[in-house]
Amino acid sequence: MLEFYDRILTKWGKNHANNANQILVMNAVKTSALWSDDESLKVIWSEIMVWTFELLYKNAMAQNEREGVNVMKKLRNKQ
Repeated sequence: MLEFYDRILTKWGKNHANNANQILVMNAVKTSALWSDDESLKVIWSEIMVWTFELLYKNAMAQNEREGVNVMKKLRNKQ
């Protein structure tokens, strides 16, 4: 995880002026990770990953639903 945080900080550091707030927050996140035990971090990141996949699934379903509505509109307009 620390490597992940460092990669983001390096990326954001290339444009420090525009990313100053995010850099500050990411450094706080990195510091909290350094102070946390591995088991707590596993639990936290597991919850983050579950939530992320649920959100991606809901977005995909909503996109499919919108596409289905567009197809129905096109079919209705052809009649």
